[in-house]
Amino acid sequence: MKINFFEKIIGSGFYSGYSPIASGTVGSAVGIIIYLVPGFENLFIIIPATLVLFVYGIFIGTKFEAEYGKDPAQCTVDEVVGTWISLIALPKTIFIIIAAFLLWRILDIIKPPPARNLEKLKGGLGIMIDDVVSGVYTLIIMHLVVYLAGTF
Repeated sequence: MKINFFEKIIGSGFYSGYSPIASGTVGSAVGIIIYLVPGFENLFIIIPATLVLFVYGIFIGTKFEAEYGKDPAQCTVDEVVGTWISLIALPKTIFIIIAAFLLWRILDIIKPPPARNLEKLKGGLGIMIDDVVSGVYTLIIMHLVVYLAGTF
């Protein structure tokens, strides 16, 4: 299964996966940069973009795993998707973006249940799904924080 040029760009999060250090964090930063594009936070944009990239990420992730081994550092499309999930329907402020980014990275590294077990799935699904779970956890926590902060 050869990875073509387009798949390499998308699968590696615009080559962030080839960063010599912290490729996951660099991939997440790429997700933030894309999120900062004016209008990207619109639910009619971010949700379909996330869903499409998730599905395509499963396909590409399988190819990356065949080429580089189990859940390779070179594949950071999962970090982009997880980052976007963690920001859905939140206020687009620098404080919220930074807080969500930091919380997302911590949860992605810790991999709270069931993320760690889901990561063991073979192929692109295993690559993508643990980041989706950590992204959803981040999203829930951030929405709670925003809601509670608004009640004081």
